Amino acid sequence: MHENYLLIISLIISASVCDTVNQLCLKTSINTINMDVSNFKKALILIWKIARMPLAWVALIFSSLSLFLWLYVLTKSQLSFAYALDSIHFVFIAFASSLILKEKVGLKRWVGTLLIILGIVLVSLTG
Repeated sequence: MHENYLLIISLIISASVCDTVNQLCLKTSINTINMDVSNFKKALILIWKIARMPLAWVALIFSSLSLFLWLYVLTKSQLSFAYALDSIHFVFIAFASSLILKEKVGLKRWVGTLLIILGIVLVSLTG
């Protein structure tokens, strides 16, 4: 395999892992607060609560890291190839939601996740 090809795949996986950590942190943070934004004052209070949450800042860091990795990928790869491989984050989220958040992931969602994996394999074979 071409070294650049492996680098691109590694960077896409790294960006997806960062995005998964970002989503886990956001989900964990947001589940701890009341989401009442029925007026402007309550919306500001919500923003202030989120801004004071350490996990929200961790999420922001991982989101930024994911963005910078993705931008680098775009400089080295065709968008149609990279974007298809970026679907791996759906797989990571399904596993992380199940294992870390203890969410129930039903059979149809697992079948869909397997189809995504199959699609990623097919696209990756095109190089």
